[in-house]
Amino acid sequence: MLRAPLRRLWLKIHRWIGLSLGPVLALTALLGAVLVVALPIDRCAHPELFVGRSTATPVSPLPLEPLRQRLVAEFGPDTNFTLRPPRSPGETLWVYVRGPWEGTLYLDPSTGAEQGRRESHEGAYNLLFELHSSLLMDDTGKGILAFVALAYLFLLVTGVVLWWPTRWPPSLRIALNRGLLRGLFDLHRTGGAVLGLLIAVSVFTGAYMAWRPLGNFISAAMGQEPVKPPTVPKGTAAGPRLSLDALVARAQNVFPGQPIGYVQVPAKPNRPMRVRFRLADDPHPNGISSVWLHPLTGEVLAVRRWQDLDAGNGAVAVIYPLHTGVLGGPVHQAVVALLGLALGGLGLSGIWLWWRRRAVAAAVRDAALSNNRNRTTS
Repeated sequence: MLRAPLRRLWLKIHRWIGLSLGPVLALTALLGAVLVVALPIDRCAHPELFVGRSTATPVSPLPLEPLRQRLVAEFGPDTNFTLRPPRSPGETLWVYVRGPWEGTLYLDPSTGAEQGRRESHEGAYNLLFELHSSLLMDDTGKGILAFVALAYLFLLVTGVVLWWPTRWPPSLRIALNRGLLRGLFDLHRTGGAVLGLLIAVSVFTGAYMAWRPLGNFISAAMGQEPVKPPTVPKGTAAGPRLSLDALVARAQNVFPGQPIGYVQVPAKPNRPMRVRFRLADDPHPNGISSVWLHPLTGEVLAVRRWQDLDAGNGAVAVIYPLHTGVLGGPVHQAVVALLGLALGGLGLSGIWLWWRRRAVAAAVRDAALSNNRNRTTS
């Protein structure tokens, strides 16, 4: 059992971490819960973006080189493109554009005709996602969220220390019939103790994805050197530039018959082109097993399966679907949504309890002062 001075210290640490960082964490958690259901709603609300208009099955794949040239002509030669092929029949082809204009194009997979486009922050789902992942501040926001998420782990430790019972098994009773203040206190205290570990997994995986240096720290702690992408050899290669179709075909020769997750086309010829594959044993829904090629000659610069990565970077294959709930299907996604709501509730209830207790204490002080004045004047 904690002695009174030490307990007051832990309580003060827990309170001020929660009050200073709790609102950001609660907002992020609630947005994460909303995102679980927002994506299917977004797809149903905007079929023009996600469902190809052409119903005919193409005899041959859509030529990619004319598409690349069309994109370069519209967005400029300094723009990076990432192609996401359809994952199921009837889906559109997505093109992520990163350059003077940033956003996503949605193309008919049979004809290449554009069906619509969105800027990075356009649309309710994109706005919610950007708020959840970066607070609309790009890398700066991701760093802030990573710090807040890691601070929650310490907040969890202080909460468990304060909750830790003197007798076991502990009582998990929640008194809802003794007033709102007592009921919320029990929910905050018991809910944090019971769900704390599950919420910590969700928070840590979010911090891991937001702040990528965490992966390098883990690899270094295990004595591993982080696996880095290959570099393009210096000097201009002789001969004509291969078409994008030929480049992708060379990558497919490495993993024949395996579905492509993404085709990342760099703007500069000194950056390697990357083709990500969704192998059957890869738990990542987008696949992180990759083939890197020279963007001009098609020379295969490196081939790496997800198991070949160092521990810190290879863990993304499991951490991403674990955080989003994709790893365990609809049931896991429902659990992720509930944990997001629970974390948001813990943050908001902690703030409310602090404010309410201050209000009650102020009312008691005012009443005591009023009584003292009445005694002195009587």
